[in-house]
Amino acid sequence: MKMKKLIAAALAMSMTLALAACGGGGAASSKPSSGSQPAGSTPAASSQPAASNPAPSGASEITLWTYPIGNWKDENEVKKLTDAFTAETGVAVKVEYLDYTAGDDRVNTAITAKGTPDLIMEGPERLVANWGANGHMVDLKDMFDETDLAEINGVNEGVMKACTHTNGAVYEYPLVMTAHCMAINKNAFEEAGALQYVDLENHTWTTENFIKAVEALSGKFDGTVGAVFCAGQGGDQGTRALVNNLYGGTFTNAEHTQYLWNDPNNVKALEQLKGMKGIAFDPSLDGGKEITAFYQGILKMAFCWNIAQQLDPNSAGTGAEKTITGDDIVFMSFPSETGESQLCGGIWGFGIFDNGDQARIDASKQFIKFMCDSAHTVDAVKTANYFAVRTAAEGTDLSGIWADNPIMAEYTKLMPYLGDYYQVTTGWAAARTEWWNMLQEVGTGADVATVLAAHEAVANSAAG
Repeated sequence: MKMKKLIAAALAMSMTLALAACGGGGAASSKPSSGSQPAGSTPAASSQPAASNPAPSGASEITLWTYPIGNWKDENEVKKLTDAFTAETGVAVKVEYLDYTAGDDRVNTAITAKGTPDLIMEGPERLVANWGANGHMVDLKDMFDETDLAEINGVNEGVMKACTHTNGAVYEYPLVMTAHCMAINKNAFEEAGALQYVDLENHTWTTENFIKAVEALSGKFDGTVGAVFCAGQGGDQGTRALVNNLYGGTFTNAEHTQYLWNDPNNVKALEQLKGMKGIAFDPSLDGGKEITAFYQGILKMAFCWNIAQQLDPNSAGTGAEKTITGDDIVFMSFPSETGESQLCGGIWGFGIFDNGDQARIDASKQFIKFMCDSAHTVDAVKTANYFAVRTAAEGTDLSGIWADNPIMAEYTKLMPYLGDYYQVTTGWAAARTEWWNMLQEVGTGADVATVLAAHEAVANSAAG
C-alpha cells in the first residue's frame, strides 16, 4: 500500500508520457478472407520486375495521412522529404497528421464518407488486418521484384509476412521497424548487487537471473521494483513479451488465426510473477505511467520500452539514457530460459487507399518507391528514427546508416531478436482488452489457468 501511494504521488507531480510506442495498436475489426496463399506467407515476386521509378502518373497532387512515427509527425521534417519528391516528379503532396487518440476514428469516418487520402503511413495492424482486410486498400504486390524481396528478407523474413494478407495481397510497403524491449536502472542494480545477473554487453539475461535480480532489488529497496501494469492496453506489448518469454509461451498460432494464451508455459510464467516479492500486478498503471514511475526512480525496471524512450532526454532534461535523477538506463531484452528472447516489434510503412483514380494510385506508388527504395530512403528512415527494413535501397547500402549515432548503433543488437508479428491476428482489438483484464484478475488472486482459459476463449470468439 505504501508503494502504491508513492507511485501515485510521483505520477501526480509529473506529466504522463504520451508515447506512441506504448499506446498505438491497431484494431483488426473483421475476419480476413480466405485465399489460396497460406496465412503469413511471403508473396512471390511479380513476374514483371517492378520498376524502381514508375512512369509519370499524370496526377498533379496526392494526399498523405501519417500517424506520429518518429519525426514523420514533424511538419518541417516531412516537408523536406515531400519537397524533394515534388522536385523530382512534379507531384505535390498534401500531408495531414494523425494521432493515436482520434486517428482511427478519423480514418474510419473518411472511409464511410468516401473521402480517404491516397496514402497512409502506419503499421500492419491497421493497413493489413483492418483496412486491407475490409477491402479498402490497393494490393501492392506488383511493386516487389526479386531484389526487393531479397533485400527485405535479408533483414527479417517476418516483415513481408506481416505486410501480406491471408489472401496473398500486400497492403503495406514497409519502410522501418523496431523491436520493443524492457529497461533497467543500472545504478539501482549496481547498488543491489544485481548487475552480476545481467549481460550488459549483449543486453540479455536468463529467467533464472531475472528472478535473482528481482530478489536482490526487492531486498535492497524493500518494495515494488517492477510492475505488471494492467490499467489498459497502453504498452501491452511489454507484458505480453514478459509473460511469453519467461518460459517460452505462445500468444497466437503461426497462422495468426487463433489465440493460444492458455499455454502451460504462460501459466507457469504468470504464477512465477504473481509469487515474486518485488513484482506487483498494478491496475493503476498502463505503459506510459509505468515509464514515468521508472523515470522517477520508483520502479527499478520498465517493461514498456524501445528506442524512442532510450533516445528521450526525459522531462527533467537530464539527457538520453538517464532517469530524472541522472541514473543510467540500460535497455534489455526480455528474460528467457536460454537468454534468446522473442521480442514484439513495430513495422511501419505506406498503404494506398483504393479511391478508383488510377493516376493518383500510380503517383502514390511513385511516392512509395521514392521513400522506400531510392537514394532518398536514408532520409526517410532517419526521419522515422527507427531501423530500415531492407539491406539496401536502389543500390544505397542501409546497413550502417546509424553508425554516427551510438545509441541507435548499440540498439541494433536487439534487432535479431524480433519475433513473430502476431498483431495482425483477427480480433486484435478484443484480444488486447481481454489480455489486460486477465492480468488484473491474476493480480487479485484468481486461479491463473482458469482465468487464462476464460479470456482466451473470448478473444478467440472475436477472431471468429
